[in-house]
This record gives sequence, structure tokens and C-alpha cells, in this order.
Amino acid sequence: MGVYLGLNRSMPLPSLKRLPGYLRVLQRLASRGQESVSCTQIAGELDLDPTQVRKDLAATGIVGKPRVGYQVKELASVVESFLGWNNVSDAFLAGAGNLGSALVNYDAFSDCGLNIVAVFDVDPGKIGTRLNGREVFALERMRELARRMRIKVGINAVPAAHSQHVVDQMIAGGIRAIWNFAPVKLEVPETILVENVSLSASWAVLSARLREGRGLEG
Repeated sequence: MGVYLGLNRSMPLPSLKRLPGYLRVLQRLASRGQESVSCTQIAGELDLDPTQVRKDLAATGIVGKPRVGYQVKELASVVESFLGWNNVSDAFLAGAGNLGSALVNYDAFSDCGLNIVAVFDVDPGKIGTRLNGREVFALERMRELARRMRIKVGINAVPAAHSQHVVDQMIAGGIRAIWNFAPVKLEVPETILVENVSLSASWAVLSARLREGRGLEG
């Protein structure tokens, strides 16, 4: 099982992937003025096991109080800090097509500490235009600008056939973490972090469950 390493703590990936859900619950409770929360309440909001919630939260370093639980705002701050969402990460995005445009226009990334500052493409018709306020540059400039701006995060939204070349340019520019939306296995050094997003795999799970009769009836 993969393990997330950060702040001298480790967390299994399934636990790490549950943290954003906890944070959304905490933010919703805070907006309602609720001051304290228990693992049982968080678990009930997300249909999870309270024991699992307690273990996940303990891995962030915070400890709840018996019969009181956690202070909502304090817990939200701890979870946000653990995820690194309280520190904005500037990122370059490669690919100004439909997927890239959708990612650039997803303003909620700012709530997750992600700021796409520039977009890159090879299409002359797109270079020099703007997507949601971000300029589209020629792909050949990505390495130079990444080094100059000290960008550490790259988002790959180009077709699979061109992804390896694009990612090589990202790495040459000093980018160390890559969010890959292309359905392709990338060859990268061990020091480079890669998170693959497979839209087809996610859809396969949903469609298979629907076929098995686990979807909506009628």
C-alpha cells in the first residue's frame, strides 16, 4: 500500500484521500456556527466507520478530548495544513484543449491551495490567447519559464502520444510534482512525484456497478 510522507508523519493513501471529505464537513459545520464535533458525527456525514475517522485524524497529530471531541475550526486548520492546502502552490498546465480549459476554469482549485498561473500548447491558434485570465504560451517556453518562476507543480492534459515529451520538458524545467490526466504510463526519475488521474477507470467502476444492478432503479 502506498504511503503519504509529510511533516515526519506517514499516512496510508486511502486515509489521505478521505481527508478532503472531512475538511468539507468541518467547513460546513463551521459555517453553521458549530464549535465542536465528534468522530461519530463526521462519520455519519460521510457514511464511514467512526473508528476509521478517529485513526485518520490521529495521523494528522491532533488529539480529541473525551466527551467533547474536537474544536471544529482547529481541526479544520490541522487537516488543511496536513494536506498543504494552506500554502498556495503555483502550477503550469500543458494542454489548452477541452480538458485543459475545464481545469483552468475550475476556480475551486484555489480552495485546495492550487493556482494555475500559465497554460502551454503547440497550437498556433491558441498561443497568445487567454483562458480564465491565464495566458497560453508556446510549449517550447515551458522549461525556461518554469525555471525562472521556480514552478514545482505541472499538470499534464495533453494527448497520451505527446505526454512523455511534455513531462520531460516539465522535469527539465525543475518541476517535481506532476498531475497526469493522460491515459499513459510516464517514465520519470524516482525523485519525481506523479499522480495519475484515470477518468476512464472511474467511469468503468460506475458503469460496471450500474450493469450489476447497483444503480438507480426504474
